[in-house]
Amino acid sequence: MRFGYTTGACAAAAAKAACLALVGEVPEVVRITLPAGETARMRVDELEVDGRKARACVLKDAGDDPDVTHGVKVCAEVRLTGGREVVIRGGEGVGVVTKEGLDIPVGEPAITPVPKRMIEQAVREVLKEGAEVTVSIPGGEELASRTMNPRLGIAGGLSVLGTTGIVVPWSESALVRSLEKQVDVALAAGFRELVLAPGRLGERYALSRGVPEDAVVQCGNYVGYMLERCADAGAEAVVVCGHAGKLVKLASGIFCTHSRVADARIETLTAHAAWAGAEREVLKELRECATVEEAVELLLDSGLQGALEAVAEAAARRCSEFAGIRVGVVMLNRRLKPVSADPRAGEMKWGRCLL
Repeated sequence: MRFGYTTGACAAAAAKAACLALVGEVPEVVRITLPAGETARMRVDELEVDGRKARACVLKDAGDDPDVTHGVKVCAEVRLTGGREVVIRGGEGVGVVTKEGLDIPVGEPAITPVPKRMIEQAVREVLKEGAEVTVSIPGGEELASRTMNPRLGIAGGLSVLGTTGIVVPWSESALVRSLEKQVDVALAAGFRELVLAPGRLGERYALSRGVPEDAVVQCGNYVGYMLERCADAGAEAVVVCGHAGKLVKLASGIFCTHSRVADARIETLTAHAAWAGAEREVLKELRECATVEEAVELLLDSGLQGALEAVAEAAARRCSEFAGIRVGVVMLNRRLKPVSADPRAGEMKWGRCLL
């Protein structure tokens, strides 16, 4: 699959194109050096000069990665200052950091350290004096609503990111890095007990029950990874809250809940129902259930709440053993109603809110 370039690399290329325009060149293609030493070539989409300032834009090519910013215009306006310093600012469509816990101070534009260095290097390759560089992403504020930025406390636009300058197609590592940043934000806000939500349903439920937004961490399918991240970062306890369809897997030690990794949900529920004394006919019907939602309703209608509680308890135990911290589990149905929880959850501050 085809690799692409990060927003940070595009910003550096736009800045270099603007600098070249200030020294009398009109580049159609600009070359920049990426952090690992590779050379990137990007076509200049727009270029204009006005005295001691110039503005250039490139179109971001994220390769074959399903990046929300693929095809966006990344621009840089460079204004000569006469000094030696290169100052980098955020303009239209670039977010501002509003919460502690990121690599950028509160109040600063969401341009991470590596892109800043790339932009400064690109400027110094061309100019002999200092400059002020304003990075902008037209339409970035609207696009940001489809990213993790609002949860991370980045307001008003997108982040200018990238550690290598290269976008790896279908980059799982990039997704995980964006997820784990939530833990840093939560701990910086003073929370030591967190709610881990594998999906929007768990997040919505936790917020509706009064859990502060900063204490709720989305984890997607990466429950195990994020539990370890919570433990390593210093969290003292975690309540995993979400739909039973995800959390049943945890009872079998399946810590990546993507359907392509493993799926023993109905088998797990059937086994716990058998241990709880379910009749043979109920077990047979349970095995035929097409969804966990259907299976949960069958168990409740059959008076087998104990089987669901056993699943939640097994999930919490396996999670605690895996991550080495206290973990509680609250399982929900699609109507945002708890159908089961383990005893540990009831002993935790946020767990009591959820029950």
